[in-house]
Amino acid sequence: MAAPLRSMCGRSGLRVWDAFTRVVTGQGVRRPLVRYSKDSQQDEVGDRTMAFGPGSGSGLGLAGAGMAGTGLAGRLQTEAQKNKHQQQQQQEKKSEEEEEKQKQEKQKQNMAYAKKVALRMSGVMLLSGGGAVVYVFGSNSVDEHGNKIPDEFDNELIAVQHLKRSWKYFKDYRQMIIEPTSPKLLPEPLNEPYYQPPYTLAIELTGILLHPEWSLRTGWRFKKRPGIDFLLQQLAPYYEIVIYTSETGMTAFPLVDSIDRQGYIMYRLFRDATRYMDGHHVKDLSCLNRDLSRVIMVDCSRDSFKLQPYNGVALTKWDGNSDDRALYDLAAFLRTIALSKVEDVRHVLEHYSLESDPLEVFKRRQVQLQEEQQQKAVELSQQTQKKSFLNSVSGKFWHR
Repeated sequence: MAAPLRSMCGRSGLRVWDAFTRVVTGQGVRRPLVRYSKDSQQDEVGDRTMAFGPGSGSGLGLAGAGMAGTGLAGRLQTEAQKNKHQQQQQQEKKSEEEEEKQKQEKQKQNMAYAKKVALRMSGVMLLSGGGAVVYVFGSNSVDEHGNKIPDEFDNELIAVQHLKRSWKYFKDYRQMIIEPTSPKLLPEPLNEPYYQPPYTLAIELTGILLHPEWSLRTGWRFKKRPGIDFLLQQLAPYYEIVIYTSETGMTAFPLVDSIDRQGYIMYRLFRDATRYMDGHHVKDLSCLNRDLSRVIMVDCSRDSFKLQPYNGVALTKWDGNSDDRALYDLAAFLRTIALSKVEDVRHVLEHYSLESDPLEVFKRRQVQLQEEQQQKAVELSQQTQKKSFLNSVSGKFWHR
């Protein structure tokens, strides 16, 4: 019993326990003498032996033993309270963790319930909205007097009628967006006594004739490319000029009015006249109601005329540079084709279809052609001079 109690006590407890055993066994008590040193701030302990006989000093021994027992009991009580406090803290911590877990589980359950409710409400709204759409677009068309116009779905069940009419309506609407508005975008060519130019020129508006610019002060503005008036004036006698653009009519119509004060442009085709393919608005030249052997398309994107690649000329997109001369070169190129009376422009444009800058290639070939013509003219003049000299010499001998 003594060994466990000695191990539970500290240094001071051991001293008390030794004093207690000495009193009980009748031995003298060694009372420690304590001196305090200010320099080292440590206790100097000396031993002083107090002997107690069996008869004398028994009261003092019992008092010391009582004090030792009281100190030991207080020590044990303190340790027990401390352990109890730690256990309470651990229990509180566990309870807090359990409450936090319960809160998280409850939040998860609430979120799952909210998602279910939202999905159900979305499903109900979609079903009701879909039913309303089918009812509105699946009803019979009416005439000006409000009478229903019969169609091919009248003999079906009411629900089937509405579904089929709705499907047909959206199919036609999709076709209207993807396909050109008409298989013949231009009217028939003019007959005599009216003048019909021999060729047709379809030209893009944005990037070829105009450049969009934006500033904080003015907003969006369109800048005219140098040479527009010259181009229209030079080509009007030979080409039926058509603006064929992927811009909407609301945007492009006033722009065409601003660049064509003299009325050289005969027709205007906008985005609804294009064919939407692979994310591009493609100009289908076969819908122009003209002979493709005499139709030329000028654009800044080859995808715009990929259905008829040998009917197009792809120019570099204009960046707004005021020193640009491309339209003057284009006018010379197209005027040369017209004056040459080319029967099929596709044979000519095929040679320029793979060139990154066809106008630059045309100018280079024009220079080479001029040099060849000059060389031929020089050779022809020399041959003529030789012939005239020989004729003069032979004439002299003949008269003799």
